[in-house]
Amino acid sequence: MTWKRVATAAVLIPVVLVCVLSGYTQLFSLTLALVVLLALFEFFSLGDAIGHRAYRFWTAACALALVYVQWLATIIPPDALGEQVPRFQQMWRFMGGPPRVHDVFFIFLLGIAALTLWTKRPLVEALPAAGISCSGLLLIAFPLSYAVLLEGADSIGRWILLFALVITWMGDTAAYFVGRAIGKHKLAPALSPKKTWEGTIASMLAAILVAFVFAKYVNVPLVHFLGMAVVGNFAGQAGDLLESAYKRSAGVKDSGSLLPGHGGVLDRIDALILTIPVVWYYWVWIYLPNR
Repeated sequence: MTWKRVATAAVLIPVVLVCVLSGYTQLFSLTLALVVLLALFEFFSLGDAIGHRAYRFWTAACALALVYVQWLATIIPPDALGEQVPRFQQMWRFMGGPPRVHDVFFIFLLGIAALTLWTKRPLVEALPAAGISCSGLLLIAFPLSYAVLLEGADSIGRWILLFALVITWMGDTAAYFVGRAIGKHKLAPALSPKKTWEGTIASMLAAILVAFVFAKYVNVPLVHFLGMAVVGNFAGQAGDLLESAYKRSAGVKDSGSLLPGHGGVLDRIDALILTIPVVWYYWVWIYLPNR
């Protein structure tokens, strides 16, 4: 199992590095959109396991729209009107600017209403279908879309996104090996029986070590890297446990089998679902105002 994890990581990590550091936000956004779709459909499968069938394609379409509007936010100011936008998008002047996240959520709401009222699904499925669809968009697609904002912010933003990824990778690796070697005290046995407090501490220490390394090469004060490492690692471990709770609820071990040694895509990115938006908010609420 370990060699499969290493082999999968050896293939995926270079691809991720190219997408994040290439400077092509369009390429990164397209790649992220694919990851979001794969994770979202695995989440829908968890819902299927307990009889909650989502409005899959409508939710997936709105998930792609979320990634799109987050990309727009990196290239067009919120008040962009008139000649500032392409001619085929001139209708934006009637909207007060290009579409934003809240517009996608409203359109999603209208679609859920229409599907609930006019499809031929049994009425007993109305509430579960709406619930799992909303959960997928809110718990999977929305937080992951913040990665586009970070990558497209500026040249440093890309490094902050990479930092969020590396503290997650290193934290997961440290927790896995330390937990297997010396882990004795269970962290949350009802959710994830193999996770230990020893692994949790090792994960945090690994994230802090990454902060020291990044501070040497990226023009951001060490104190802020340490702050992002602590809150990002804490959020990532919470995200990992959150996905474990979903899987336990569905009665499955892994969300999928696409990635050898890791399970599904959702299993691989579960920590990032909370790490990325938490790091983003640290960046814009704490670092930028005090720069």
